[in-house]
Amino acid sequence: MRRSVAVGTGRAARPAGSCYGAARFDMARPSDFVALTKPGVTRMCVLTTAGAMLLAPGTISAVRAAGTVVGVAAIVGGANAFNMWFERDSDGKMARTRRRPLPAGRLSPRAALAFALAACAVGLAVLAVAANPLTAALGAASILGYVAVYTPLKMRTPLALAIGAIPGAAPPLLGWTAVTGAVTGPGLVLFGILLCWQIPHFLAIALFRGEDYARAGIRTVPLVRGAAMAKVQAVAWALVLVPVSLMLAPLGVAGPIYVYGAFALGMGFLAYAFLGLDDRAGVRWARRFFFASLAYLPLLTAFLAVDVALARLAS
Repeated sequence: MRRSVAVGTGRAARPAGSCYGAARFDMARPSDFVALTKPGVTRMCVLTTAGAMLLAPGTISAVRAAGTVVGVAAIVGGANAFNMWFERDSDGKMARTRRRPLPAGRLSPRAALAFALAACAVGLAVLAVAANPLTAALGAASILGYVAVYTPLKMRTPLALAIGAIPGAAPPLLGWTAVTGAVTGPGLVLFGILLCWQIPHFLAIALFRGEDYARAGIRTVPLVRGAAMAKVQAVAWALVLVPVSLMLAPLGVAGPIYVYGAFALGMGFLAYAFLGLDDRAGVRWARRFFFASLAYLPLLTAFLAVDVALARLAS
């Protein structure tokens, strides 16, 4: 028998995880609105945006740079809030997401939707003013891709993973175009690195969170095509990631320190992906592969930062 919890004071008990008007606006806290933005994801997007601005040729004022970062944070946070609004029912069925503000009943769907709309609108306006129309247009396309295409497709096809990786990889390109005003080779490579990294990262999550996704009805690669196919795809994308990450060198953005570091990281990540092809590699391997993906991106960024800093000191 399903247990119920009382939401509010003096109201009938409602099913746990229900979000059909169960929340009262006066129960909402600022932290609940912050949670809608998926702070960890937003933080990573802000860092990659700022990193791309530092790498880009040309100059940008501190005010414009700060405005670009704020604008990207707003559109990413708003898109994530839209995602939580759309998925409030399925989130209530998953152990890792059922305590989020909407399925837990701490925030009303109407308040979450208003927050998402406001964040995206403000973010795009800030990008148009602080950066340029191109950056704002790319930001708008990313929001539409994430909210209108990726989010609904998650319930229909495992191809949603690759589709969602496209807007997910946009932040460094936004940082690049904010400075250069154009989509050029290095900006596309930064976009490509994040794109190739995301897919094995999320495949790892889908492998060790399989039961959660099955309860929510999300069509992941392991659930639809099997764990073996998910592992093969993880190897394939980890393999592509190696040459893509090295392309920053011939384009003149990075030097030998980055090249050696990126190659070592890429080969290590690829080797760990290959371990998953063993039939005995199960949830424990998937979880460790997930943590390896978390380590890969900041380490790659560190190699690039050191390389660029030393090059500028020498010049």
